[in-house]
Amino acid sequence: MAKDADTLSRAAEAPSAEADGSGRISAGIGAPDPDKHPLALLLGTWVGHGFNLIWRPHHGAPDDHFLQLNLTGENTAFHAIGAPVPNRGLVQADIDLSGVRYLQQIHDDSGFPPPGGGGALHLEPGFWLKVPPTSRPRSGQTITRLSSIPHGNAVLATGRARTTPGPPRIPRSSTTPFGIGDPTNLIPFTTSDLSAPSPSRTKPLPARITQRLVDNPNSLLTGVLAHQSVLSTTTLTVSTHRAPGALSNIAFLKPNAEAVDLTATFWIQTVRGANGRSFRQLQYSQRLLLNFNGLSWPHVSVASLVLTGA
Repeated sequence: MAKDADTLSRAAEAPSAEADGSGRISAGIGAPDPDKHPLALLLGTWVGHGFNLIWRPHHGAPDDHFLQLNLTGENTAFHAIGAPVPNRGLVQADIDLSGVRYLQQIHDDSGFPPPGGGGALHLEPGFWLKVPPTSRPRSGQTITRLSSIPHGNAVLATGRARTTPGPPRIPRSSTTPFGIGDPTNLIPFTTSDLSAPSPSRTKPLPARITQRLVDNPNSLLTGVLAHQSVLSTTTLTVSTHRAPGALSNIAFLKPNAEAVDLTATFWIQTVRGANGRSFRQLQYSQRLLLNFNGLSWPHVSVASLVLTGA
């Protein structure tokens, strides 16, 4: 009887060949992704520097807003998920997702001692996923970025990937607030004029934060590229306003500073160094809109990172 019970126990532990979905074995979370999709280019640890600009509410002050400006240091690590992730179909066949998981950590890099500088600014875990073509809904291959931010936001941003020769074309990024729903109705504030004293702006400012950088944070990226030879660029562009994108907030944020729209572009570049050897570079520009007091206020983050340990 004991032998029969032991046999039954072992049989119960073994997955049934007929059981739909059972017996799925992961190669391990650290295993390299055999998929050669452009998202695989993200794998590894990236370090570098950037710039962060955010207009935020200023409770109890004469101005309803405060312009926070930070030079940043960043460490972002990407790892393979480790196995295909099946999504079960009803109106079409199953699809498998693949991609990478990441942890982004950003700190102030102004050079000022605490509490004026050096503190943590941003922590973000998330995923980048490849979504294969589907028939219901009808769609070509897309990419999706899932992320969570401890301010109380969850992001689902959708887009596409493409690879082109040479350097990227990086457009200007506007930092001027505008009327909600009307980006052509720009509402400038003297707060962003660094030549005009303001109690509603970060001070003191590092010398590297210039008017040009405040007016167009993407100038940091183009300034780096101006001295480089870029052989090829893989561009990942995602947004929450592209269906089925979404951005959720905790209840506190809606009446105070509701995050309503995120657009981000990541450029993965192969760069020929001065010594003739190539290295991998990751640049990104992200704009998040915060709605408060009748306006949409841009929160722009940019950085230029290099793949380490390659």
